[in-house]
Amino acid sequence: MLVFGTRPEAIKMAPVVKQLEKEPDLTPIVVVTGQHREMLQQVLDAFQLQPDYDLKIMHQNQTLTMITNKVLAGLDEILNQEKPALLLVHGDTTTTMAASLSAFYHHVPIGHVEAGLRTWNLAAPFPEEANRQLTDDLTTLYFAPTPPSRENLLKENHPAKQIFVTGNTAIDALHYTVNQDYHHEILSKIPDDHHIILLTMHRRENQGAPMEEVFKAVRDVASQRSQIDVVYPVHLSPRVQEVAHRIFDGAANVHLINPLDVLDFHNLAARSYFIMTDSGGVQEEAPSLNKPVLVLRDATERPEGVTAGTLKVVGTDYQRVKAAMEELLNDPQEYKQMAEAKNPYGDGHAAERIGQICHDYLTK
Repeated sequence: MLVFGTRPEAIKMAPVVKQLEKEPDLTPIVVVTGQHREMLQQVLDAFQLQPDYDLKIMHQNQTLTMITNKVLAGLDEILNQEKPALLLVHGDTTTTMAASLSAFYHHVPIGHVEAGLRTWNLAAPFPEEANRQLTDDLTTLYFAPTPPSRENLLKENHPAKQIFVTGNTAIDALHYTVNQDYHHEILSKIPDDHHIILLTMHRRENQGAPMEEVFKAVRDVASQRSQIDVVYPVHLSPRVQEVAHRIFDGAANVHLINPLDVLDFHNLAARSYFIMTDSGGVQEEAPSLNKPVLVLRDATERPEGVTAGTLKVVGTDYQRVKAAMEELLNDPQEYKQMAEAKNPYGDGHAAERIGQICHDYLTK
């Protein structure tokens, strides 16, 4: 059984579902919680996934407590009925943590895709850092995307024989989505000789003053340069929508658009000059597309990209963000080093490895 509920989870679990469907002795059961609704459905459509169960928990102004309660209650009946031999979760969402707890209550072994990521700070990112640590405390099979993730798990005394370095399934997903013939209406509004800066920002800890600082820096850099266009798919959160429109409305070369499905996002990312984000998944996808990333957070649980040189953690301070943007726009050598840095997140075969490990574990 695979349980996921958000857009990023679905993108990274879709290749695993596809792989498990090929395994002759396994039957994958897909459960979506609907922690994200519209954005989740876009990914399901893109990968042609039809869930076996949909908890439909999405509720306006939902709290973390509401999400946790609904996932626990919804999975209780499903686990009693299906009695899966293994339950797979992904990453660090509240769906992941609650599904893991439910599996534990039902004595179902857990496989954690993208295990071992750490900032070691429970407040950043919130609540994701706590979610992944709690999940790893309940996990049986650890699918660590990189060797540093494996080392994090070993530091916490998780059994070495149960930890597998697989690469990141985000890279696998790009094989399904990036298309040379792609076109989006926003591209018609941007001259071919302009640089596109793709911006995403939505995390809870960044909402409010940090987000305002970043947006002001982006607006001011864009206002000084006629040869760049900023494309920002604005998250559906009312708090994000309010500050985005308040600061960017009227900026001619900042384009606020609706959230993108995975096909659109990956293809726009492939056509961008660089990416600014507080997302985790984007930090993994961009190196495969040779795009530098400015990470709009004070810390990242993906230090491999920083070490490799493809990511730069710039935080949310106005001056730091502005300076980092200007450096990439002004310094061709700095841009080249980041764009051509080696991708540390895998070779696009993570789902195959995960499928084989699951098969071996369940048929031994």
